[in-house]
Formats: sequence, C-alpha cells, structure tokens
Amino acid sequence: MTDRLSLSPDVARQLATTTKTRPQMRGITPRYVLRALPWVDMESGIYRVNRRRTFVLGDDRVSSYTDDGTPRIIPEDLRELPYLREADPALLSELAAAFTEASFQPGEQLAAEGAPAEKLWVLVKGRAEKHITGPYGDDSVLEVISDGQFFDLGAWSRNEPMPYQVRAVSPGVALCVDRAVLTALADRDDTLRAAVDAFTAGDDTAGAEVPVDLASGHIGEPELPGTYVEYEDAPREYHLSLAQTVLRVHSRVADLYNEPMDQTRVQADLTVQALRERQESMVLNHPEFGLFNNVAPGQRVPARRGRPTPDDLDELLIKVWKQPAYFVAHPRAIAAFGRECTRRGVPPVIDTRFGSPLLTWRGVPLLPSDKVKLNSAHGTTEILLMRVGEAQQGVVGLRPSSVPDEVEPGLAMRNMGVDKRGITSYLMTAYFSAAVLVEDAVAVLKDVEVSRFYDYD
Repeated sequence: MTDRLSLSPDVARQLATTTKTRPQMRGITPRYVLRALPWVDMESGIYRVNRRRTFVLGDDRVSSYTDDGTPRIIPEDLRELPYLREADPALLSELAAAFTEASFQPGEQLAAEGAPAEKLWVLVKGRAEKHITGPYGDDSVLEVISDGQFFDLGAWSRNEPMPYQVRAVSPGVALCVDRAVLTALADRDDTLRAAVDAFTAGDDTAGAEVPVDLASGHIGEPELPGTYVEYEDAPREYHLSLAQTVLRVHSRVADLYNEPMDQTRVQADLTVQALRERQESMVLNHPEFGLFNNVAPGQRVPARRGRPTPDDLDELLIKVWKQPAYFVAHPRAIAAFGRECTRRGVPPVIDTRFGSPLLTWRGVPLLPSDKVKLNSAHGTTEILLMRVGEAQQGVVGLRPSSVPDEVEPGLAMRNMGVDKRGITSYLMTAYFSAAVLVEDAVAVLKDVEVSRFYDYD
C-alpha cells in the first residue's frame, strides 16, 4: 500500500511518446574551406593546368643536417644557388665542407649595410630581419628570413658591398662560407666560372615567365617585334583522390527499427559527414595537392616576432594582392591574432559569411579550420591566404561532374549486397582534389606562435 494519490511519472512514461533527436556528432565542423572553394565539375578524372612557361626554381632554401651535434650543409641542396644547378657533385661536397658554424643572439648584427659581403650566410635555425636606411635616414625592414634562407647571394657573388643590414630577432645558428672558397673553385672549373660570370652579369631569370616581346609608344615608325607565348612542356595534371569506407547495416535493424527515422539513412548521413571532414583535411594537407604543400617558395612568409600580428597578415596580402579571398587558420591562431589586435587597439571588423560571424582583416575573412596543423609541442601553426576561382586564376576544388549512385556532388553510396549474416554493405566514396592555378594564388605565414597571452591590468 502507498500514500500516492495519483499515477507516478515513471509509470506514466510507459505510455508516452518520446521526442528524439537525430544522432549528434561532435566531429562535425562548419567546413568553411569546402564551402569557400569554387568547385569545378570534371567530365574525366584528370584536370590539367596549362601555364605559360616559367624558368624553374627550387624551394629557395638550403637544407642542413646535424652530424655529432654540428650542423652541416647538404651538398646537393646548394643547387638552389642559380650557378650551381649543373655543378659536379664533388664540387658541391667541397663547397659544403667549407661552411663554418656561427651562433647569434637577438639584436646581434650579422651583416652591416655597405660592408664588404665577404660571407654567404645560410640560416640553420632562427629568424633575422633585413634592414635598409631610407632616403631620410630612417630604418626600414625589407624582409624577415628564417630557417634555410640565405643572404646576400648577389653581393657575395659579385664582391659588392652589402645592400642592407641583417639583424637577428631570435637566438639561432647559421653556416657561413667565405667568398675566397667560391673564387678558388671557379678558377679550377671553367663551367662554374662561366655560370658565375653569367649570374654576376645579371643573366638569371629563375622564377620568371618567358617574356613576350612587345613595342609601345606613339612616336615614329619602329619595326614591330614578332613574338609568341610559350607554354609549359609538361603541365601539371591533378588526378581525383578519394576518401572511402564501407558502411554496414544489419537487415533486421533496417527492417524493424526504421521509424520514425530511417536507420540506413541516418547511418549514411553520419558517414557522409565523416567523409567530408576527411575531404577538407586532405584539401589542406595532402602531400601532393594539399594547399599548404603547394605554396611557392617566394610565397612563404615567416612571422616577424612569432605571434600573428596585423603586420604579418599585411605581408600575406602583399603576396596575394590580386583579389585575395580568404585567410584559413586554426581557431587558436585566429584567437592569437585577435589578442594582438586588442593589444594594439585595432579590433578587426566582424563580417557574416556562410551564416556565421567571422573576423576579417582588410575586408578578408579569417576562416577557422581545425584541420590546419598545430604543433602542440611548440605552440606553432601556419596561416594561409588564397585567391579562389578559375576566372581569377586562383584555387579551385575538383570533383566529378557525376558518379553512379551519387547522393551528394562527388559522393556515391553503392549497395554491395547482403551477406550470409543478413548484413547489407554500402561502399561510400567521396572523389575530390584541389588545384592552385597560378603560384601567387596562395601564400602562407609560417611559424605562427599561438600561446602568447597578455595581462591587460
């Protein structure tokens, strides 16, 4: 016997209808990158990017390795110096062995403006700034250089004064070689001597497009030049990649537990979400077509002080100045940039894109993506800036115009049949890739520190 005067809620609930949500999934993100890219629907699985012929250049960096705690130049990487591209391997090894180690501290002057350029410097680790005296005696920063970059090849090769001052902004290590070493090698090797002479005479077009001869002006009757535009002999081709899995649903689940939600459809929807998340990650980070891995050497900018400042993003905008569309960054990098703006008293404008409020800089939105790599050990990441669209010679996404059993553009769900256990299998496949049409469509800010905080009290 009980003192209760009415039916208990627990018992009453046996006769009630429960309102249910669809399964929630923490791993779903806005996937702004996939939404921001214009997608090219391909009739075949290959996308060929034809370009005007360019004089090929490497990554514009000289790599090193550590031998018993001592940094050493990798001889073959000295081919980054224009006149060493065809040099004999033995000559490269001899030159690499002549480099000596030099450590430096923040604020230390590595080279003085106007002083003889007696050494070629290769930064192994650390950051430095190139400074020049302006027309009114003011100090101006030309460029920030970091790991693997070298200075000043032109002055060192021509035995000219340094055109700028180089000042360290972080602790670091460099490798240096005297000009006398190059002179001695060139005196022994006629091929090297000819290559060095051609470089010092200004005959180096690495990284430039093959010129088109034109005439201009309105005076006289000059003979017009004849010309044509050269194309690359072997244009790059992009093949569609894929993300794929097999979804399994037992027949009794599909038959008996199908209301009010179709179990197969719900399972497929969650799998599609996972495939799209993997797709965005690969578009950003794939070793062949990922955007971060397709930034040209001259489009890579080291953060001046590590933290992402408005000045750093301005440097990216200089690199992608023709119709920049979006920055792409890890959420922690965007938060770090916001702190730097707050510290300077220049809060970025908020704009609504894709139905969400987003930070912008100079009118360009910062798209957050947790797919951007973050080095947790060092608290560093990278920030990408891109121009988008075929008409703008920017970045485009690639997908097939249609595939059998398509459930979304470029994504198929193919029934593979029922096995002897009554389990139905579905092959879930997303086909995609991405292409950078011209080198200046993307730029990246490197070594961005995201763990700097300030006490505003």
